Amino acid sequence: MSDTKIVVETIVVGGGLAGTAAAVCLAQFGLQVLHLAPKAPVDHRTSALMVPSVDILTSFGLISQPSTHGTPLTKIRIIDATDRLLRAPETLFDSAEIGVECFGWNFTNQGLLEMFDAKASTLPNYRRVDASFIRATFEDDDYLVETSTGETIACKLLVGADGKKSSVREAAKIGVRETKFAQSALVCDLALEKPIEDTSVEFHYAHGPFTLVPAGATRTNLVWIDNSEILEAARAGGTDALVAEFEKRSMHLFGKVKLETPTFVFPLSTLTADAAGKNAIVLVGEAAHAFPPIGAQGLNLSLRDVAGLIEALGATERTNPGWASVVSENYANQREGDLKRTASMVDMLFKSLLADFLPSQALRSGGLWALKTFPSIRKQAFAIGMGARQNDRS
Repeated sequence: MSDTKIVVETIVVGGGLAGTAAAVCLAQFGLQVLHLAPKAPVDHRTSALMVPSVDILTSFGLISQPSTHGTPLTKIRIIDATDRLLRAPETLFDSAEIGVECFGWNFTNQGLLEMFDAKASTLPNYRRVDASFIRATFEDDDYLVETSTGETIACKLLVGADGKKSSVREAAKIGVRETKFAQSALVCDLALEKPIEDTSVEFHYAHGPFTLVPAGATRTNLVWIDNSEILEAARAGGTDALVAEFEKRSMHLFGKVKLETPTFVFPLSTLTADAAGKNAIVLVGEAAHAFPPIGAQGLNLSLRDVAGLIEALGATERTNPGWASVVSENYANQREGDLKRTASMVDMLFKSLLADFLPSQALRSGGLWALKTFPSIRKQAFAIGMGARQNDRS
């Protein structure tokens, strides 16, 4: 390393929302940041961000007024559409019950990315490079990072936000636990004859939920979870048959449905890294955790990763040798509790939706009755679902 110049303090790998948010926030904190973010296709998906996540974005200046850019989510309606013997009652959650304007906002991913990029353009210590991470070697307290453009760049802290198959995680030799499901998710945008307004509607079927999320005016985002072969068969039948299936599964509550975008199907799995960081490497977003799109936890959890990383940096004296290793250890310890709780919650929700066993159905139905009936239980569910930040390791 003696003949290699330290180019940056931090390299962030990954050009998605989690990686871009991390890179911008680190630069705002004062670190010199190189962001390895190869060009990617436009992301047509949306993300429902709860109020605590939006607070993180606004506090770091990544977005301005959420009402200007997102569609408010003020109500969540759950309808048991199964034909099981024990069916849960229809349940409506209203943000007014807890004295807030809304649970959160639904944003387009591309819109969020454009706002993050706009903030990045104002930071002189941030540089984005259209290149991929190839490998990293650790030498004399620094990482030497090789990129797809043939450059070798030195850094103290390496941040992996490069998804489920993270090369940075592999470089850190951090193991993962992954569970693959028979279900996949079909996503697309729809226009409804009768507007959904500001209510997210979840129709719970035997193999997963059929969820409509408001996206402004008559537009809605669909997330349909079902067995993979059912989703592929529905797509293969053509647009008219697919739209008819959408109308059927939404119980014809919103009149005629029009398909606004192409449909995409992707397999579902859970992934949990053995640690969120070690040896001067930290993982954020799906490099550290990935879940089925249930309970609106994906990007919400990733933004808590970013906030946790900034907290760990703030508690570390960067003039000390080995400061990046201290940051990675403190970050991993800090995030452990939140990651475990969220994984358990999503796992419980997913399994309860798919349960065919009669006692499990009874527990699920009873749980929704309790949420419908008892204010104290509802308030606790609100807090968990909105992702109030938790920093302890319990």
